[in-house]
Amino acid sequence: MNDCVLKLGDIKKSYNRGKPGEINVLQGASLSLSKGEVVALVAPSGAGKSTLLHIAGLLDTADSGTVQLNGTDMNGLSDRKRTNARRGDIGFIYQFHHLLPEFSALENIALPQLANGVAKAVAEARALDLLGRVGVAERANHRPAELSGGEQQRVAFCRALANGPRLLLADEPTGNLDPATSDQVFGTLMELVRETGLSALIATHNMDLAARMDRVVHMENGRLV
Repeated sequence: MNDCVLKLGDIKKSYNRGKPGEINVLQGASLSLSKGEVVALVAPSGAGKSTLLHIAGLLDTADSGTVQLNGTDMNGLSDRKRTNARRGDIGFIYQFHHLLPEFSALENIALPQLANGVAKAVAEARALDLLGRVGVAERANHRPAELSGGEQQRVAFCRALANGPRLLLADEPTGNLDPATSDQVFGTLMELVRETGLSALIATHNMDLAARMDRVVHMENGRLV
């Protein structure tokens, strides 16, 4: 069995390629993420963390280099197969929760499952179970505007895990919260990740949070060290 969930090999990415003012964001970034491993990705703003996460999550493509997910090379796959891999194997969390405002917390978590063909009753049962794990089951029928910032982000965590991914990618997942709430919510995220045995790559500039993960990698000059 392959224990390497994510492997990035010599990823390069530029913007305005071949034109004056070309920006070289990634210049040979490589990383391996093992099953159940939680890795902190640390870099200042604008260094390319989000770009790397988007490439790892199959939301963007590299100019060159390889992306392997669960031992499968993603580069040669059709758009449909990449989309299926993204929906089924990868969960995303962003700094801002991006919950759909017209739907309740429970519905926001059920929707990704419904899109994957899960029956409504099953999807809602899993959504309620996940909300219970993060301590906000009593808020299941509230819309995002009726939730606190910390509650909204907890719901976003549940949505990211709704389809049972093997890999979690998080981009400053508590960066929009005050320090006390950030600490509590990050603790909830780590508990959820450990319970589910996920592999996770979490971008943060908070070294206190980074120290709570298994390993820290720094981005320097478009490479990971």
